[in-house]
Amino acid sequence: MAKKYFVLDTNVLLHDPGAMTAFADNEVVLPFKVIEELDRFKKGSDDIGRHARQVIRFLDRLRNQGRLADGVAVKETGGSVRIAMDDQTPPHPILAENTADDRIIGVAYRLMQEGKPTTFISKDINARIKSDALGIRTMDFEKQKVDFERIYMGYREVEADAAALRGLQEENGIEPPADDLQPNEFVLFKGGPKSEPAIGRFDAGRKRVVPLRLADKTIQNVSARNVHQRMALELLMLDSVRLVTLMGPAGTGKTLLAVACGMQKVLVEKQYEKLLVSRPIIPFGQDIGYLPGAKEEKLWQWMQPIFDNLAYILRTKKKGGDGGMDERISNLIDSGALELEALTYIRGRSIPDQFIIVDEAQNLTPHEVKTVVSRVGEDSKIVLTGDPWQIDNPYLDSSSNGLAYAAERMKGLDLVGHVMLTHSERSELASLAAQRL
Repeated sequence: MAKKYFVLDTNVLLHDPGAMTAFADNEVVLPFKVIEELDRFKKGSDDIGRHARQVIRFLDRLRNQGRLADGVAVKETGGSVRIAMDDQTPPHPILAENTADDRIIGVAYRLMQEGKPTTFISKDINARIKSDALGIRTMDFEKQKVDFERIYMGYREVEADAAALRGLQEENGIEPPADDLQPNEFVLFKGGPKSEPAIGRFDAGRKRVVPLRLADKTIQNVSARNVHQRMALELLMLDSVRLVTLMGPAGTGKTLLAVACGMQKVLVEKQYEKLLVSRPIIPFGQDIGYLPGAKEEKLWQWMQPIFDNLAYILRTKKKGGDGGMDERISNLIDSGALELEALTYIRGRSIPDQFIIVDEAQNLTPHEVKTVVSRVGEDSKIVLTGDPWQIDNPYLDSSSNGLAYAAERMKGLDLVGHVMLTHSERSELASLAAQRL
């Protein structure tokens, strides 16, 4: 089989520093402009800076094995990595010499003109459009993508007769209605066209579909309003489930349910020492220095959606209408029961005995989600919530974000549960707006 050539855009390496080893025994080509851009990013304290430094160190190791301009073999893959030195003058009149994207695309165009099977890989949609317009085979970086159209929902519907529905109410549950149920997957048993479905959860250890035992409780003034919220509450309250992913549009109750269950586990059941709530500050986890004020003031501004949920749970009102924290919320923080932290500061920490919530996780890359989840200690639980239809990161979409990636890749494990919530419960107007606008 003929060797293929993959020209990588800078954003691919910043998205996944291991991308150079993702193309088997083919040649990875890095335009010289990519090296220049990596140098510009390498001093950053965020994920971009860390990834840039990781790529540079990898290239430096290869440099010690041979001349990168000629191509150096990569033992892990059987392929090679080469730095293209001929990107200064783009080979097509429509490509501008003083535009970084055009110089990078120009390398792929020149290889294509030489008759080499070439693919341009970029996370930048506009760069992909330009490359494709020039006739270059063009792709997004596919290694960490999932098929969102077939994303794991965390539940399925089946028809059931009266006997099965009665058996589901017993402690031991019933035999699973399918052989491919995932651990902690829910089954919605429909007994008729108008009846409310009975819900069971597949207990993989017992190999039975068991009834829900925790989902109908009122927890911290919050109770489930639909079947999807009942399933979410069950997972959030089950101590055996250590990773929960909740996806759904705005208003479906993802964050509210997670915060309520976290407070219940910390304050009432004493199952964990602390509730830790975090959000990515802005795409790619840049530092909160971009926000005004001291660190605490910056966090208060960025964590306002969390405060709104806490205020709802505690049935409190903000004082003076100035957006400051209510006294009861302040007391939770001062006592150490609640910690609010920017996601960028969690890296490097070990997080034991805590109930951890990462909100807006759809704005994280798969690599960032892996970094966060790998910080979780043995006695901690982590909940990832987010809306995969509302992504602010310009290089992520519904198929490549870390939340969807985690939900799909972690299914099948006894310690993991997932639910896709679909019904907005914020208000009648919010529900109608979500449907029609």
